[in-house]
Amino acid sequence: MFCPLDRPMERGWVGRIDGEQVIHLAAQTLQSFFTGGGSSREHAVYHRDAVRLLAPVLHPPSVRVFEHETSFEFANPAAIVGPEAEIVARPGSLTLLPRIAAVIGAEGAVAGFTACADWRRPVAPTPKDRDFALGLGPVVVTPDELDIGALEVVVQVDGEEHVRGVAQFDWEEARQFAADGTALHPGDVLAGPPLGRAPGLEAGRSVEVAARGIGLLRQRVASEG
Repeated sequence: MFCPLDRPMERGWVGRIDGEQVIHLAAQTLQSFFTGGGSSREHAVYHRDAVRLLAPVLHPPSVRVFEHETSFEFANPAAIVGPEAEIVARPGSLTLLPRIAAVIGAEGAVAGFTACADWRRPVAPTPKDRDFALGLGPVVVTPDELDIGALEVVVQVDGEEHVRGVAQFDWEEARQFAADGTALHPGDVLAGPPLGRAPGLEAGRSVEVAARGIGLLRQRVASEG
């Protein structure tokens, strides 16, 4: 999802990235794009420098956060935030758990992957410690474009590396477990296990979750008010 810099909007438009170009696609949301079979009529073309990338799925039907392939907790779909979001630290510092997330497409299959910033507020009781911000972005990359079994994720805080990990996870087993006895819908998010932990993130810190092949999810810790 994206919006032109001269036309800011919350939800944005569905787009396809082709090199340095972003092509506007005729779909209201990524969910409807997947429901329509993953193809849409093309509209205007923008240069990457002329757009802002947004959360690829702003209001997912459901969010499951996994610790391993057969264990997950539900997270708050209203807590989704995208690239360049400000994450409010109130009170005290925050902790970040970097993850890779799968996005469900048509017929309950995994349609793509994106970076995930699972923010935690250590002073809050469970589950309110995680109920306020779950970062996704900057884009969703289809499985055929990634070596998902060797995907490296690096977290930098103010330019200094804090976490480095490889996302080794059986996504198909997790998908089947999530779908057992229920239905997965386009736009559902399955967040894989944490690849490390970056604690003590105070207001003013700039945090980057970089996933090779997906891109850079940058967010900033802000003070309340």
